[in-house]
Amino acid sequence: MVPILIIVAIIVVFVLIFVAMYNGLVKTRNRVDNAWSQIDVQLKRRHDLSPNLLETVKGYAKHEAETLESVVQARNAAVSATGVAAQGQAEGMLSGALGKLFALSEAYPDLKANTNFLQFQEELTATEDKVSYSRQFYNDSVLGYNNKIGTIPSNIIAGMFNFTTREFFEVSTPEDREVPKVQF
Repeated sequence: MVPILIIVAIIVVFVLIFVAMYNGLVKTRNRVDNAWSQIDVQLKRRHDLSPNLLETVKGYAKHEAETLESVVQARNAAVSATGVAAQGQAEGMLSGALGKLFALSEAYPDLKANTNFLQFQEELTATEDKVSYSRQFYNDSVLGYNNKIGTIPSNIIAGMFNFTTREFFEVSTPEDREVPKVQF
């Protein structure tokens, strides 16, 4: 009778370990999905602010059509991008285009003083900070998830239930990787 109880106890322990590892993988995967949705929320806000900022600038900088058009194209590409890698590349292009737009404001003192422009610029800057934080949280979540999938013994369970690694949200445009030049 005692050997049977020991075998049953061992089986119960293994089942509990199996369940705990599976649940841990599911929780971590859900954390990654949640982190991505937080990025998506901030990017949506950014995409919504961009046209309002553009409309404010158009009135002051009619002959700067190329810069304005590049922001519109970058925004449209960012809105339609799907997948982590494509989204990262499109958002990098939008960041570059918005940076040029803000640099353009330096040439127009009236625009720089316009309250609508200042308000949109401030909101967009705050949103950029939130996007940056969300990207960091997402990448941290992906790191934890990918580590769980790749380490023993949870990798056995991950393989059995088709848990797959996730991509990091990376900067993919060369302009975003360059060190900014400061000139006085």
